[in-house]
Amino acid sequence: MMWLRWLVLVLSVCSIALAVWRLEGARAGLEISRDTVGQTPVTVYRAPEAAPAPAVVIAHGFAGSRQLMEAFALTLARAGYVAVSFDFEGHGRNPVPMSGDVTRIDGTTQLLMSETGRVTDYALSLPGVDGRVALLGHSMASDVIVRQTLADPRVSATVAISMFSQAVSATEPTRLLAITGAWEAALRAEALRVLRLVDPVAEEGETAQTDTVIRRAAVAPNVEHVGVLYAATSLREARDWLDAAYERRSESALATTGGWIALLLAGLVGLAWPLSRLAPRGHTLPAPLPRRDYWMALGAASLITPLALWPVELHILPVLVADYLALHLLVFGALAGAVLWLRGHRPGGWQIWVGLALLLYGIAVFGGALDRYVASFMPHAGRLVIILAIALGAVAYMLADTWLSGAGTAALWRRIVAKLGFFLSLGIAVALDLEGLFFLLIILPVIVLYFVVFGTMGAWLGRRTGAVGSIGVALGLILAWSLGVSFPMFAL
Repeated sequence: MMWLRWLVLVLSVCSIALAVWRLEGARAGLEISRDTVGQTPVTVYRAPEAAPAPAVVIAHGFAGSRQLMEAFALTLARAGYVAVSFDFEGHGRNPVPMSGDVTRIDGTTQLLMSETGRVTDYALSLPGVDGRVALLGHSMASDVIVRQTLADPRVSATVAISMFSQAVSATEPTRLLAITGAWEAALRAEALRVLRLVDPVAEEGETAQTDTVIRRAAVAPNVEHVGVLYAATSLREARDWLDAAYERRSESALATTGGWIALLLAGLVGLAWPLSRLAPRGHTLPAPLPRRDYWMALGAASLITPLALWPVELHILPVLVADYLALHLLVFGALAGAVLWLRGHRPGGWQIWVGLALLLYGIAVFGGALDRYVASFMPHAGRLVIILAIALGAVAYMLADTWLSGAGTAALWRRIVAKLGFFLSLGIAVALDLEGLFFLLIILPVIVLYFVVFGTMGAWLGRRTGAVGSIGVALGLILAWSLGVSFPMFAL
């Protein structure tokens, strides 16, 4: 198998190198600077020595950050625009938590509109901006930018991606492009409805126009709610829409970085396998748990945890539902671990260096790549307390999960069922309190991604070393970090 290890190593390193080369190439030749507007972090993208041009303020969606919108910023900067992206309050590295009533238009939405207005003021003050400005936003931000367009007469063009906004009428905004992914059925229907307010027989891909209003609904093929941000169709439609609005013509390349990001992350995951083979082989690997004990521990944790926590209400952490999730993780892990302990099992495998190596690779290497090219992964100081609080539950849960899965040595069905048991317990909790725990459904993709990426890395290292305890602690800390930087902060 030595040849396979070398093959994977070479392919992974080549994939990483090629992806980084192409991703950095998408930035090459642009001036990219960072600043703050009040406490709002902003990034400015522009082509050096470009003629004066309109500014485009770019806003991300719920649980997103500036990095997630970079394909648009790079594409528009190459087209000669001054692109300004920013982190909303409570998101990314913005230290100010979201506030207000999320159920009221004059609550949180109004505060986010005000923040967008402040960034717009900043964008218009930049050298090289010709006095015109457009807004571009995704998902949650689509409603914010539509409403801000109506409130701010300086905004002369709007691009709403994955849009849903009740503020759109037959006459306003006067120049609106709605872009959706082909797999966003409900949002495609909404974009078509908005288009047909102007022309009742218009279809997707068409532009409807009256004397005062021009509107278009475009669909990016074969993508969903996140993929739409990287699709060539989305980038081209946004650029061409703004060119038409400002009587410009751009023939610059599109920053289609999505495929290279996927290649980079796949290369980093693949590289973890040959690296794990460098670890000294453990003297003894974990013995499989008796089937009865496995089912007792998993069943007790999956069913008792949501029922026991049903009457519990926590509002300790300045993050939506993070305190409940931390407690759910803690109770789930404690119950599963207690059953296994009482049945006479011990986790074992406390090789500290193994855990430190996994922690370093997961946060510094893989997390560093995420932070530069995908979404904010490096927290500001205010999030460290949140990460530590979540870690109390995440470490307990991952110790139990690693124990149940034998640090990757257990049969595949056991490892999969252990994860499904946890998702079942979360599903029961959400069903019991849909209104209070709805945001758990939004953060679910982060947990799934964590299991796929970091769980795979941990399993490779576990099958080599058998270090159940150290790997469980490291995976718990990585999980706490991932959740702590993903949850939007919200003022208590």
